[in-house]
This record gives sequence, structure tokens and C-alpha cells, in this order.
Amino acid sequence: MKRIEFLRKAGLSLFTTSALVACVKDSELDVVDGEGTSSEGSNNGSSAQNCSVTNSETAGPFPTKDPSSLVRNDIRNDREGVQMDVNITIKDATQGCTVLSGVIVDIWHCDANGYYSEYGGTQMQSANFSNVHFLRGRQTTDADGLVKFTSIFPGWYSGRATHIHVHVYDSSGKSLLVTQIAFSESVCDHVFTNATNFYKNGTQDTSNERDNVFSDGYENELASISGSISDGYTLEHTIVVNA
Repeated sequence: MKRIEFLRKAGLSLFTTSALVACVKDSELDVVDGEGTSSEGSNNGSSAQNCSVTNSETAGPFPTKDPSSLVRNDIRNDREGVQMDVNITIKDATQGCTVLSGVIVDIWHCDANGYYSEYGGTQMQSANFSNVHFLRGRQTTDADGLVKFTSIFPGWYSGRATHIHVHVYDSSGKSLLVTQIAFSESVCDHVFTNATNFYKNGTQDTSNERDNVFSDGYENELASISGSISDGYTLEHTIVVNA
């Protein structure tokens, strides 16, 4: 039983529990309640005093080839998996982490089996999906700096922890940041071991700490995730850029 779950079942007050939570590691903040799971992610961007530009990461090896042709909210196409709503807020570090409206956000990630669309038939990815565009999309932030996508919980492939790629542009198309979103490993383990009808690779073989992208620090890239396999998950994440 997770420490926070024990405290809740013991009937301790929210204040007491919150105070004790501050003393445990991020990896211990995950809560499993029946089939539901949740994890707290980064609070970067929550205030002008907590406003660091999100880590820059590689877009490769499978970036979207023509993102302007994929303006859409629902990016699933025919891909099966546990539904996940992806909510990303973009904020401006140069203005004390005020929200950025009217900026362009591209996302892309692999399917439940670790395959990307638009690529394949090579040593890097044997399955050939070069003529389809699943799990890729573009949206423009609203007045609250928010974009929303309907997707599936990503799978994984060898050597990488579970992740989502994000590319942020200003309204004129100038690149502001390429980054990635990291996932709580315990939530991933819960999904990959209990939704095996979709996720056939089992639990991921690479932790965030050993991942060649996240190994230099991923605290500002870790998403908040809540939900369940049966009802789907919601991912919430704030990305901070220099606009």
C-alpha cells in the first residue's frame, strides 16, 4: 500500500496528509484506488516565482512530417488503447508565466505496441506505417493557453520510457520549444499490466532515470495523470517557453 493511501485510510486530515506528502518522494505520490490511478506531476509554471523554461528535447527520430495538415483534436484514428485526454497549457517565462493564447502546439507519440505512424519498414521500426498518420495532431491554444487532444495512453519501445513529443510554435510559425512529456512509472505499470488486451509488451524496460532523454532531469516534464483503465485517463501538463 502506498504511504499516502495508508494515511488516507487511517482517516488523517487533509492538512496532516498534505504536510506529510511534502516529505516523500515524487514516485511515492502515486495513488492506486481500486482500478483508478493518479500521479502528481510538475508544478512548474504555477507562479511567477516557479517559472523555469521547460527542458528542450529531441524531436526525432519520428517527427511529424506535415503537421499543418493534421489540425484536429481526436488523433486516435484506428489505434486501440486506453483512452486518454491530453490537456496542455502553454505559458510565457518572459511574462512571469502568464498564459499564451494563439500559439501552435503539435503532439505525437507511439501506439500501444510502441509503433509510430509515418515511418517504418526499416531497422529502426520494422512495422511499416509510413502511409498513415495516427497519434499526431495540431491545435492552437485558447484564451487560457490550453490545447486539448483525445488520444490513447502511449505504449513504449525498447530503450525509452513512456513519453509524448511536443513542439510549440508562435502564431507566425516560429519554433519556441521542442520538448517531451514524461509519465509516472507506477501509473504506466498499472496500465501495462492490467490492460494487456491493448498493451502486449508488458511493463517498460527503461525507467525515466535511465532513459537517454530524461536521464539529465525530467522534473519539469512530468505530467499529472488521473483516471482508470475503464473510464480513461486525463493528462494535465504545463509547458513554459520563452515567447
